[in-house]
Amino acid sequence: MEFDAIILAGGRSSRLGGVPKAKLTYDGATLLERSLGAADAAGRIVVVGPDPGDLPDGILNCREEPPFAGPSAAIAAGLSALAADHAGKPGAGRASAALGSAGVPAPFTLVLACDMPRSAAAVSALAAALAARPDGEEGDGVMAVSADGRKQPLAGFYGTAALQRSAADAVRGGGLENASVFALLARLEVREVRVPPGSTDDVDTWDDATALGVSGAISDFGPGSVPGPAADRRPWRQTVKSQDETLEDWCRALLQALELEDVEIDVSEVLALAGVAAHAVVRPAAPLTTFIAGFAAGLASGSGQTTDEVSMQAAMAVARQLAKDHAAAEASGA
Repeated sequence: MEFDAIILAGGRSSRLGGVPKAKLTYDGATLLERSLGAADAAGRIVVVGPDPGDLPDGILNCREEPPFAGPSAAIAAGLSALAADHAGKPGAGRASAALGSAGVPAPFTLVLACDMPRSAAAVSALAAALAARPDGEEGDGVMAVSADGRKQPLAGFYGTAALQRSAADAVRGGGLENASVFALLARLEVREVRVPPGSTDDVDTWDDATALGVSGAISDFGPGSVPGPAADRRPWRQTVKSQDETLEDWCRALLQALELEDVEIDVSEVLALAGVAAHAVVRPAAPLTTFIAGFAAGLASGSGQTTDEVSMQAAMAVARQLAKDHAAAEASGA
């Protein structure tokens, strides 16, 4: 099967204290190296994100415009880079017999986020499902679905021409900056494929990193780090502690300034809701969603209908479900 690959590696990593996800390590390799390995059968590969300075020969690199504009903008930038490479240097790039006709992009494009350390198993399952399609079956590709039913649009093979048309339509319709990936893919006829358990688990927080066995690279944290297994974990754990303490201090100060000292805020739950809204809708939906949920909780609690804790949990549950329903509707084209 002929395909090119787009590796997304350009996020802010704000919930990791700014530590680049691509440079985190898992089982002796960086997450970027593991993603490149997962996509190794591609004719051409482009990494969308800051130039790490050590990409293997033949791997393309570009940035979304503007930087940090989100995965939809990054996918469009990757498509443009691949198309330009095919048109400008036919037969070049990664010398492979599967490149297809000179100047013509591969029929499928693998889109893969670099923050899934076990993504190779997902890519293999997706490739097998795509290759096993009956002759004459129409469709625009396959998307990973985790064992628990969660769709992962940043692990999928998509028809290149269809994806290019969708990106062009999105630009004409208002732009791709901070746009939902589900919205970008809404017009594509994509088949969902169950992938091996854990193969699409991603690293959004340091708790995720701990659960997946992902650690920080010593070289990323400057001088003063002592080599060795214990030191390998210490710098990023200190980053986590500093970030958590900062958030707790800020939350406490804000509550005090608003004369809400008696209110307990579950910072982790609020951040989790923000993450769901950002992924399922668009990134600016994160602060808007948490504000509205908090406002609704305050009204319910202030009216005496329920306690602060119950009202906040109820409001966040409604917002979380609504965001997931929105993502499902976007994915189905509804």
